[in-house]
Amino acid sequence: MASPAGNREGISVWAPFATDAQLEARGERSPLERDAGGWWRWREGPLRPGEDYAFRIDGDGPFPDPRSPWQPAGVHGPSRVLDHDEFVWSDAHFQSRPLGAAVLYELHVGTFTSEGTFESAIARLDHLVNLGVTHVQLMPVAEFLGDYGWGYDGVCPYAPHDAYGGPNGLKTLVNACHQRGLGVLLDVVYNHLGPSGNYLPRFGPYLTGRYPTPWGSSINFDGPYSDEVREYFIGNALMWLRDYHIDGLRLDAVHAIVDLSATHFLEELATRVDELKARLGRHLILIAESDLNDPRIVRPWELGGFGLDAQWSDDIHHALHTVLTGERTGYYSDFGSLADLAASMTQPYVYAGQHSQHRQRRHGRPVSGLSAHRFLAYLQNHDQLGNRARGERMAHLTSSERAKLGAALILLSPYVPMLFQGEEWGASSPFEYFVDFASEPELGEAVRSGRMREFASFGWSPEEISNPTDRATFERSKLKWREIREPAHAEMHDWYRQLIALRHRASAFTTGRLDLTRVDFNAEEQWICVHSEGAAVACNFDVRERSIPVGADRDRLLLASRADVRPGEDGRARLPGETVAVFGDATVE
Repeated sequence: MASPAGNREGISVWAPFATDAQLEARGERSPLERDAGGWWRWREGPLRPGEDYAFRIDGDGPFPDPRSPWQPAGVHGPSRVLDHDEFVWSDAHFQSRPLGAAVLYELHVGTFTSEGTFESAIARLDHLVNLGVTHVQLMPVAEFLGDYGWGYDGVCPYAPHDAYGGPNGLKTLVNACHQRGLGVLLDVVYNHLGPSGNYLPRFGPYLTGRYPTPWGSSINFDGPYSDEVREYFIGNALMWLRDYHIDGLRLDAVHAIVDLSATHFLEELATRVDELKARLGRHLILIAESDLNDPRIVRPWELGGFGLDAQWSDDIHHALHTVLTGERTGYYSDFGSLADLAASMTQPYVYAGQHSQHRQRRHGRPVSGLSAHRFLAYLQNHDQLGNRARGERMAHLTSSERAKLGAALILLSPYVPMLFQGEEWGASSPFEYFVDFASEPELGEAVRSGRMREFASFGWSPEEISNPTDRATFERSKLKWREIREPAHAEMHDWYRQLIALRHRASAFTTGRLDLTRVDFNAEEQWICVHSEGAAVACNFDVRERSIPVGADRDRLLLASRADVRPGEDGRARLPGETVAVFGDATVE
């Protein structure tokens, strides 16, 4: 499998159905020679780093390289040769923390800072270190149409977005993270490609109409010629981990990856990453996003699973979100009770074979024998904010007191916690869906009208829905770092810092032992108490004071969202309304 043009194997392209292929470079067109397996190769020696090139297939084009490492002129422009060996790394001895000890922080490069670049993000890394974060998770950075967007409509999977700073900008950010002890995870999209600049079908059968997705044609992982297609995406994953020193990948919406092969693409990807891990001597992880509630995704491949390290768990989010906000529309209609929330604290799938009213069918299967470290829990993420009419955060939907309860349940849960940028100080800026389709207005109108149809199930009217093609929508979503010094935001930031510090120092919250987690709750009085080995997290969702059983031996108050909380008698604690308190016994450090 050829690497992207640069320092390894020179210029080549897979086009199995083509009768003629040419290279455009240095102001000339040169014929490519057909090789075995549908590959076309340029035999005249490698291009130099920094040179631009493109391909013509059967007279059509020019098209960028499917494995283009750099697209400085955007998705429709020529590719540029890159030599990965030219970058000087200083992270030879860095190892990221294992997931069991991790606190993840999801960020979007374009809105994380006012400049919206890889290098500008470096100035904020010390904030994350001081907060207690261990891993930065970047939303997709593969080249997409326009200067700004979420990144899930990328069409050049091998090329870091040039408007963010291109290949060297990404490497500089990763290197800076490693210098500060931060691991880096990258969101990648292997279930579809964006609507503009997707030239892969001009080269070969990368897509198939057999399994439609919400975004159009799916990737051809199991049909004719799929061996090379699978290798294309596996090679992409290995490139990020090897050439950009990324410590792990988050795989977008794997439920939309349909593969009926005997060896599923995800299993093959996991085994190849394991091989690379052994070769590099570095911890590498794969995290899936899936709405299937199927534990096979994270079961070891030796036990019949796909062998991924972890997955996002939306059920935990939905169960907590509905209790905090009272929302019950759309997919939230399946949740809303304290019983659901209690279940989510001991089982990552609230729906593990039960009938789902929202889906009108049974959903999920039980999790057994798996560590909680296989599942990510979060109060907010890009989807749960951006897939709202106005991108509202928890700070917009409920009181700061209730938001503190939510933060405590996530950060002190048995699962791997993840924050979304700005959550830690209750940022005022929303995170809305935005795209830069100014050059293709008809595409922008299709996106806008599609969003309106999608949001109908939530009861949002058209006038409530932000226009994703308006640049103001993007600008509104940028973090306002100055507000972190304001009293209310500073108080929330301090709360998050204390919660994360407690998680890091108290092993009761990081065992991953779901069998050691027990939950008491009272639906009428609106309280819940999550017990782990030696500790209890008591949450009063009611506005009235409640007496909550925390355990007779847990007489140490470790942390509370209000100063007037004290351990009570007979193993009970009296908590004021909308308060959370953490209690521990003598074993909790």
